[in-house]
Amino acid sequence: METTILNYRIIVEPDVRVGTNEPGFSAYCPTLDIADGGDTIEAALFSIREGIKCRVEALIAEGIPVPQPDNVETTVVATSKVKIPKDYPLAKI
Repeated sequence: METTILNYRIIVEPDVRVGTNEPGFSAYCPTLDIADGGDTIEAALFSIREGIKCRVEALIAEGIPVPQPDNVETTVVATSKVKIPKDYPLAKI
């Protein structure tokens, strides 16, 4: 059986676990609309990759078209520092 390799983007961010306030990492695959987490970056990546595999297998089993892959080899994620007044309130998201 011939196969095709699909390459989906994964975003990993530091996170705090709800209820315990322990640090961890969240991993997201926006194209497939799934997320998972782990205590380390490596653990979060392992979990989300397993989730991606399960999602794609489930779509195929149900006969639903699989979303187009991102087909990017490198994604750059950066932050931007912005100065605001010291006592200005910040919204919680």
